[in-house]
Amino acid sequence: MSSQLFTLPGVPQTLETTLHMPYTLTTGQAAGSFLAGLATHRILGSRCSACSRVVVPAQDVCVRCGELTPDLVETPLAGEVSTWTRTEAGVAIKVRLDGTDVDLLHRYLGDEAELSPAVRVTASWADAPTGSINDLAGFVLEGEQTEDPGVRPLGEQVEAITDLPYELDLHYRHAYGPYYGRMFDELASHRRLMGSRCSSCHSVLMPARALCDVCYVSTDVFVDVADTGVLQAFSVIHMSFVGQTREPPYVYAEIILDGTATRLIHNVAGFDISRAAELLHVGMRVRAVWREATEAKGTLNDIDYFEPMDEEA
Repeated sequence: MSSQLFTLPGVPQTLETTLHMPYTLTTGQAAGSFLAGLATHRILGSRCSACSRVVVPAQDVCVRCGELTPDLVETPLAGEVSTWTRTEAGVAIKVRLDGTDVDLLHRYLGDEAELSPAVRVTASWADAPTGSINDLAGFVLEGEQTEDPGVRPLGEQVEAITDLPYELDLHYRHAYGPYYGRMFDELASHRRLMGSRCSSCHSVLMPARALCDVCYVSTDVFVDVADTGVLQAFSVIHMSFVGQTREPPYVYAEIILDGTATRLIHNVAGFDISRAAELLHVGMRVRAVWREATEAKGTLNDIDYFEPMDEEA
């Protein structure tokens, strides 16, 4: 069965989702020492052995002359505001700590109306250290100015924080377009697979797409695709990794559905996974095992997995 390409009312047009990426950040010796120093209410910088510039946070290499900066120093906790801006998270300021040669970017904890060029501020600390930049809670207006101790050599040594747990969430909206939108709608509404046919070589492409991979011409019709096919390649996944949707071990496979000219990536299951190398082989036939209709969400995961059709599996 085929049908002309068009956009159906109610076809999902976008996918709204969040990409969650937890990872471990390797800080390096200088930055790790800077973070460790904050727990003891100290701000650590580094002094370049060549140009004598003092930068904060501490760095391993001078960004101006490229020399190593092995000398850690302790900087004053107060300085002057260079500039500021309002953000959704509050007021961000650049502070030139006394005796340093670069600005430190952080948050201002007071009222923005209190700020003016060269106004003096001082560090304010978090109630309990967590081993992050937030141990320095931010800056507030300096009260009575005390005697400036200046930049001085690091006294008590600190054990650098070498690994920093971190995570990033990316919220995005992906536009399906008429091809994926129609395909996913058919999966959710009618539990059927639909590809698109090339107007030149007449190959059926699954998943459906606008252009033929070989001819680079437009596809002209949607085509019903069988939920049976041939196993072209497979790997048994034993290792866990971030973003995994199935618990290992499982079989990751390339399947050419009957009548199509492209590979569909999915999973093969329904047998003893420990015997995958023995039971599976390239060229064997497989068929889709669908999830219950009440669980359909309009994605390729509406097919739970493909199972071998050979009797021995």
